[in-house]
Amino acid sequence: MKVYLAGAFGHLGTDVLKALVEAGHEVVAADLKENKLPELEGKYEFKAINVTDPRTLEGTMDGCDAVITTVGLTTGSATVTNYDIDYKGNLNILGEAKKAGVKNFVYISVIKCDEQPDIPMLDAKAKFEAELKKSGLTYVIHRPTGYFYDIVKVFRPMIEKGSVSLLGKEDHKCNVVHTPDFGRFIVEHMLDVNRTYEVGGKETYTYAEIANMCFEAAGKQGEIKRAPVFIFGMLIFINKLKKNGKDALIKFSRFTLTHDLVGKDVAGDSSFKEYIKDSFRK
Repeated sequence: MKVYLAGAFGHLGTDVLKALVEAGHEVVAADLKENKLPELEGKYEFKAINVTDPRTLEGTMDGCDAVITTVGLTTGSATVTNYDIDYKGNLNILGEAKKAGVKNFVYISVIKCDEQPDIPMLDAKAKFEAELKKSGLTYVIHRPTGYFYDIVKVFRPMIEKGSVSLLGKEDHKCNVVHTPDFGRFIVEHMLDVNRTYEVGGKETYTYAEIANMCFEAAGKQGEIKRAPVFIFGMLIFINKLKKNGKDALIKFSRFTLTHDLVGKDVAGDSSFKEYIKDSFRK
């Protein structure tokens, strides 16, 4: 089967690309630029695209049976917003898929995105989900809880300083998923008919438990502090005045730290606890 993968060289996109190749599919790997992967050399076709410019998408999906898009803005930007990328960018991909006669469309969203209209990183995804559902294409929507590597990336600097700051008095929990597991899950389910999955890993921990596991893995004694939620409100206000785009990212971070994010659909068998141990051992 010929599969078009948009956002093929992001962190998750790379693992989806590997899973597609391993499953024997013909793959068109599309992104702003190509990151050379020696183990996959010659096993996919690269297309350079800019999802904000529909002209760069023209003809790139011809002959494809399915489209998978991992496209989304994950950093603060002063030039583009989540509505430019997550919503309009994916709308451009969807429009080209319809023109090319693609039958199956897979979108990577975020858990609980339709519950937070004031958070651009979530609301833009919810708006695109709505457009996809009424597009007439057979769709699969994946709503992951978060990723192993992201959590460790956020916690590592605090662990190194010996102090982790969590938000609010109440501790929340999550079951984040390993992206190689998620990539295989996406490929295995890409022909499902009009399904939405809430995807997480097999282990559920509170953020305090995660912090303690990180301290133990790093061989450090550390402390966990509780910061009031209003501090993030001040940071959001300050960055909004600066117009650097970071206010959207801070809103999303506040959301993740103040909500339980547990997906009912478990992908893979990787242990987050073991991943933490391995990460701090390196």
